[in-house]
Amino acid sequence: MAAKYDWFYGRAPAGAPLLQVLMHAGTPGPVGVCAAGRRRMLHAGHEWAAGVLVDLAVTPAHRSLGPALILQQGLFASGQRDLDLLYGFPNPKAAPVFKRIGYRKLGDMVRHARVVRHAAYLHRRLPKLPAFAAAPLGALIDLGHRLRDTWRIPDARRLRAQWQDRVPDIQTLWNASPKPAAFTALRDGAHLRWRFDDAPTSEGQPPFRHLLLSDGDAMAAWFATRTDAATLHVHDFWSRDGAQPSPAIVSALLRAARAQGHAAVSIELATSEARLQPWRRLGFEARGQRPVFGVLRGASSDAVVDLHLTSADEDE
Repeated sequence: MAAKYDWFYGRAPAGAPLLQVLMHAGTPGPVGVCAAGRRRMLHAGHEWAAGVLVDLAVTPAHRSLGPALILQQGLFASGQRDLDLLYGFPNPKAAPVFKRIGYRKLGDMVRHARVVRHAAYLHRRLPKLPAFAAAPLGALIDLGHRLRDTWRIPDARRLRAQWQDRVPDIQTLWNASPKPAAFTALRDGAHLRWRFDDAPTSEGQPPFRHLLLSDGDAMAAWFATRTDAATLHVHDFWSRDGAQPSPAIVSALLRAARAQGHAAVSIELATSEARLQPWRRLGFEARGQRPVFGVLRGASSDAVVDLHLTSADEDE
């Protein structure tokens, strides 16, 4: 926690988080606190000041709905003054409270996954299948999927994969790529190094690894990943196509994950259906979702807010 405090509250490149501190008469020191981390975002060609709801803590003696609501109401009012967009990922059970404060649902953060090695998957889903049969049957399914992907998307074979332990310089890729007309985190070097290289890790938590895809001498895409068991989780990415990578790039990601021995690839996105199409085409399926709540300063309550959020747009 001390390392996270220094990283998140002391060294965020977008500036110190918005902070609300709750005091109680006759009690020395604060009895509650909540915060929103600052994010720089692009939307329709302009930079916007955004904030992501992060920590909420109340001392045991005051741990009831009232103090928490006072804190969140104060943060909502502060965000309305200082930020263009304030968003968060509350537990679905907390949705009524967020609506009461003034937030509204902006979309859903949906986890998508694609199996790339089927032996363990078959053994888990078909427990009556003998273990000795799962491996060859899984290998046969893997081969069929690889042949299908290669036949449908031959351009993927042109892309070369390289893994790195630190964030690469993607400034050229970012500058040359199209940007969506959606709220999208600005991916400059300072933010990416802070978000991935400098982020503290819990005991047993693997560090981030970065996949670079190149087409000849030109960078084609970047993925920030972490491994959980046999699954490769994509926390963030960008491509020469912007936020909507080509099927060839997604196919090359799957090939690189398979070569590293991963059994599946997953990604969480709050984005448009159009930007999801390359992932769906390569067999990614929705495996769960949670709501994104927020407020856009000056927007009407029924205004459509287009988002492109990844796991990196949350608190660590």
